[in-house]
Amino acid sequence: MKIKVKNLGALKQAEFTLGDLTIICGYNNTGKTYATYTLFGFLSTWRRMFAIKIKADKIKQLLADGVIRLDIQEYIKQSEQIVAKGCQAYTQELPKIFAARPERFKTTDFQVSLDIQNISLVKRFNREIASGEASLFSITKSEESTELVVTLLVEKEKVKIPRDILERIIADALKDIIFDQFLPNPFIASAERTGAAIFRKELNFARNRLLEEMGQADKNINPRELLLKVYQDYPLPVEKNVDFMGELETIYPESSFIAKNHSDVLTDFADIIGGKYTVTRNDQLYYEPRSKRIKLSMDESSSAVRSLLNIGFYLRHKAQVGDLLMVDEPEMNLHPENQRRIARLFAQLVNLGIKVFITTQSDYIIKELNTLIMLNHDKPHLKRIAQVEGYRQEELISSEKIKVYIAEKASIILDGKTKKTKCQTLTPANISPELGIEARSFDTTIETMNRIQEAIVWSEE
Repeated sequence: MKIKVKNLGALKQAEFTLGDLTIICGYNNTGKTYATYTLFGFLSTWRRMFAIKIKADKIKQLLADGVIRLDIQEYIKQSEQIVAKGCQAYTQELPKIFAARPERFKTTDFQVSLDIQNISLVKRFNREIASGEASLFSITKSEESTELVVTLLVEKEKVKIPRDILERIIADALKDIIFDQFLPNPFIASAERTGAAIFRKELNFARNRLLEEMGQADKNINPRELLLKVYQDYPLPVEKNVDFMGELETIYPESSFIAKNHSDVLTDFADIIGGKYTVTRNDQLYYEPRSKRIKLSMDESSSAVRSLLNIGFYLRHKAQVGDLLMVDEPEMNLHPENQRRIARLFAQLVNLGIKVFITTQSDYIIKELNTLIMLNHDKPHLKRIAQVEGYRQEELISSEKIKVYIAEKASIILDGKTKKTKCQTLTPANISPELGIEARSFDTTIETMNRIQEAIVWSEE
């Protein structure tokens, strides 16, 4: 999937391709978060933005005959147009995604390119729509088939679903079959996650108090509009973080595929936070430090523990193969050693089938990823180094799985010389299987610091 943007915050013109591990790095205020939030918003809303029209005669036939067969290939032929119109519709939604004034996005352009030529229809699809305990109709597709079969499961006289809703349910099934394979389910840990962790109870209280006010409000007030005022000043990723933090006790009994099949990943995560998160029988959330018989509330815990709270719950309770884990500045509040560990954790997740997208200003994370790339070769001396330094095979990663972009001023060549322009963009970084990632924004700063310190030490001579 390739994303193109114009006039998006600081980014005047940029494009990037989503890899198994995607990294955007660069200076402050260069557009990293804008790119992240825009991608998250699109992946969270594309089903609503994409429009597929089911012909009225098909719905009429379904109600008359009890079954219809739709040729999925007909809708695949329209897929490029569906995506293009969906991107236009999403661009109009950006003020809501960012909780910002519409004027800021008047000239913004957002486009997504999908590999439509490689649409796969091999998977089975089965969805049943019910009302209460009664099944109304089923939507199915067998393996390798190009037909979608919609079947009524009750007498047509008993079908109470309005035709427009029936059409939308069938269209949503087609969207999932055609586009879901390209558009991963996103989970985001925004930069505001530490505050959301410590104030989670207060945020829930504020929403509950608003619900009480709704019950006492004038009947002419739209309850939905009143409820939305809770979050109208926050971007969608922040809203999702707050919602997730409020559900931690509810999702605690659930187990992700990682918890079921890859407990070593959770062990590595526990090493990073130095303990574990627990929910007691009376639905109280605590952090339990390793080797200490105490329970700490979130406001008693370290900033690192709070910073990783929603990521920890996602990994243990919600993660699924094919997801996209998005983390804004994963290094936040972490010691350099734990920044290295989080890089290794991300590599493990990628190798397990979870895509990872991060923005970072951490040289430690980039350099640790470089180590994982450089050790990922079948050479005796590299295997020996990996063993001595404690690297496991599941932590090593191929350079082909990584996309890195530097948020910076665009470079142009004039008269044989490279010059910076005022146009902010995302520049792809070179990635070598032997040397890793070339992250210029970090290297320049480090080289400057080394030069100054060398001058201090050796200038007297």
